[in-house]
Amino acid sequence: MPELPEVEALKDFLTTHLVGRRVARVLPVAVSVLKTYDPPVTAFEGAEVTAVHRHGKFLDLAADSGLHLVTHLARAGWLQWKDRLPSGPPKPGKGPLALRVALDTGEGFDLTEAGTQKRLAVYVVRDPRQVEGIARLGPDPLAGDFDEDRLAALLKDERRQLKGALRDQSLIAGVGNAYSDEILHAAKMSPFKLAASLTPQETHRLYAALRSTLTEAVDRSRGLAAGRLKAEKKSGLRVHGRTGEPCPVCGDTIREVSFSDSALQYCPTCQTGGKPLADRRLSRLLK
Repeated sequence: MPELPEVEALKDFLTTHLVGRRVARVLPVAVSVLKTYDPPVTAFEGAEVTAVHRHGKFLDLAADSGLHLVTHLARAGWLQWKDRLPSGPPKPGKGPLALRVALDTGEGFDLTEAGTQKRLAVYVVRDPRQVEGIARLGPDPLAGDFDEDRLAALLKDERRQLKGALRDQSLIAGVGNAYSDEILHAAKMSPFKLAASLTPQETHRLYAALRSTLTEAVDRSRGLAAGRLKAEKKSGLRVHGRTGEPCPVCGDTIREVSFSDSALQYCPTCQTGGKPLADRRLSRLLK
């Protein structure tokens, strides 16, 4: 799933390629992609893009008409930029193409989604806060006013484990499965540690890991073409998706805990005092 760093890089890429350009056509291909119907998606046609914003993992194209075309790429969605779009209209079918945005210059982009679970979402709204997912977002962890005290306030009554808390978009916007693993590894904390149990020193460590992990990922992605962002994300990850490989910090073997629809990766030596975590489908954390 694209997370804050990749969506931030897409925002920068689209700012360069879209702002000041006029939208000629918006062509939905997958029926499931449109989540709003008033205004219709065709109302965005003919508008000039004036800005591109990011809200958590949401991309927001603002137009001079006052409308916003908002998208969430979900788990398997992506944006593919085309310097020259095909001349004919896209054909509905079983392929990954979900929606096409064509500019009057002949350029544009496709929104695609792999797999069978079609969760990619597109909205046309007058105010981004009309999108429920945006309205409930917590603070952005890279915002200038997101300081250590604010993180402490968010976590002080949080009875969930750190892994789940970091992924909750209504608590902190933009962090998903991959970067929560990376943040916890950098902070040297167990993903199963209760958020409300952090000491001031641990909160300081988690805050530093949160900011540095996301900032470094954004810096690695900045300036890259949209098509290279996936590879850049994968190459920069130290523990997520690297089960069985040596930890780049201590050399211990990276382990995995599987859930029904996802998995987390961690280093026992760095994060859990050398103790492996039990599979959460079967038991609680080994003590």
